[in-house]
Amino acid sequence: MADVIDIAYDQADYFLQVALDRRQRQATTAASAEFCEDCDDPIPLRRQQAEQGCQTCISCQELRERRR
Repeated sequence: MADVIDIAYDQADYFLQVALDRRQRQATTAASAEFCEDCDDPIPLRRQQAEQGCQTCISCQELRERRR
């Protein structure tokens, strides 16, 4: 018989998978922004096409990645 910890772990794993699947679907269907949400500069068309769903320019994205 499963104990409470096993049930909680299974539920946490299930919700994690649901969240990851949802995030993946949003990333593949989201349109790229025309302007960077951090600095409001235009995002080059080549970046919009190469990185579907991008929301930042290259400079701001590099800053975000360094902060992590």
